[in-house]
Amino acid sequence: MKKLQIKNLNLFITIVMFILLFTLGSLRYDRFFSLSTFLNLFNNFSYLIIVAVGVTFVLITGGIDISVSSTVAFTCVFSAFLLQKGWTPLIVIPLVLLIGATVGAGIGYIIQYYKIQPFIASLTGMFFMRGMCAVISTESIPITNKFYMTMALSKIQFGRAKLYYYVFIALIIVAIAYFVLKYTRFGRTVYAIGSNAQSAELMGLPVARVSVAVYAISGFLAALGGVIFSFFTLAGYSLQNMGLEMDVISSAVIGGTLLTGGVGNVIGTMFGVLIQGVIQAIVVFQNLNTWWTKVTVAALLCLFIVIQRLVLNQTEKKKNI
Repeated sequence: MKKLQIKNLNLFITIVMFILLFTLGSLRYDRFFSLSTFLNLFNNFSYLIIVAVGVTFVLITGGIDISVSSTVAFTCVFSAFLLQKGWTPLIVIPLVLLIGATVGAGIGYIIQYYKIQPFIASLTGMFFMRGMCAVISTESIPITNKFYMTMALSKIQFGRAKLYYYVFIALIIVAIAYFVLKYTRFGRTVYAIGSNAQSAELMGLPVARVSVAVYAISGFLAALGGVIFSFFTLAGYSLQNMGLEMDVISSAVIGGTLLTGGVGNVIGTMFGVLIQGVIQAIVVFQNLNTWWTKVTVAALLCLFIVIQRLVLNQTEKKKNI
């Protein structure tokens, strides 16, 4: 009941925050309140939603994965490199997804079986993947493949507003992740590990296997996010998405995921990403420096961490009475 109350309250606060920010922008700026502005949040941040969903799995178990930004960059660079050499997307896309999942599983294996701190293990993965980007090329590699260009331009038109096809990939990932976490034994094990890994193991749950699997999921979805980002940019560059790991972690926390584990919701994570998108849109409309986005997100992050702590303290007091 404690976890249920915290989760519901965090998700409610996140959705209310999104509505308030969007309403504020609509009242302050002309043409902000439009279907085009709303759909562009998904068009511009669909890849970030996918990556953030993967990181949410890890955070729920009480871990952390900061290698995702480098995995996204590597996916773009390696895909662009192979496509430039004449490889077909039918091989390139499954290959980069497999690499992402394998690297993620490797990080999870090191954490679980060698008892390395998640931050250190994923930091190693981050350096490795970013270094491999530079090994492949330090220059931007354009993508001219017809399939990638088609995916970059294919969209559904709603008057002046448009929704690109790759957005549906992000929405499908959110739906699948929500179902897995809420209705499957695997999902219940993920939450149990985050609440108390030792108790979960005593209950006979496959703690080791699931702990490795969540990092594999994170790596796979980071690579998938990289594929979507390559549709968006049609290029691969070794320095792409520096600091993206902080964006996805902050999105998950703003969305109600506790850094201590045991509580999290991918719907909240999606709204956490959209909140960052609204803040960025307001910054653009206000014609401010883009660093104001980081400043505002940092303030919101602190606010949500404090709220989570207060809710936990209040729940503990009620439990002890």
